[in-house]
Amino acid sequence: MSSPVLPSLHAIALVRSPYARRIDAPHQPSVIEGTETGKSSEALIEFIAEIPDAAFRDLAGFERIWLIFIFDRSEGWKAQVRPPRGGGKRSVLATRSPHRPNAIGLSAVELVAIEGRTLRVRGVDLLDGTPILDIKPYVPYADAFPDSKAGWIDAIDAHQGTNSAPGPRRPRG
Repeated sequence: MSSPVLPSLHAIALVRSPYARRIDAPHQPSVIEGTETGKSSEALIEFIAEIPDAAFRDLAGFERIWLIFIFDRSEGWKAQVRPPRGGGKRSVLATRSPHRPNAIGLSAVELVAIEGRTLRVRGVDLLDGTPILDIKPYVPYADAFPDSKAGWIDAIDAHQGTNSAPGPRRPRG
């Protein structure tokens, strides 16, 4: 079976965040333990010139948005990875590793404000300069499934406690 022809993708915006290196950023937007401030950081989403204001103005009033982005600093991928919460190697597609067959990521962040051609967001886990491919509104009735099973993560939660993901790693030495 050959790969289907896919449309080309391009960035619609860039992230301006306080995180310059992977070791500085939280592992997930909502996991801030171990970060320098211990608080959710704010970031800016700056739209490129080709995206008209009409494309995003109706985001006003949404509390959360989905950011679909490229892990532009990912260095290849492997079929199995070792998640930061432990538990041995796992299938990459059963993790949120940035090292994926297609380096595409998804984060739900709080939309704080629309300021001109910029979105101010809180709770990012993205590095400064990360290209944003698309933005979609978070719709609670369609996007939240709080009673869903989470496979191997449920076993980690039972052992380590819910939301026990580590904060950023610090450089060695």
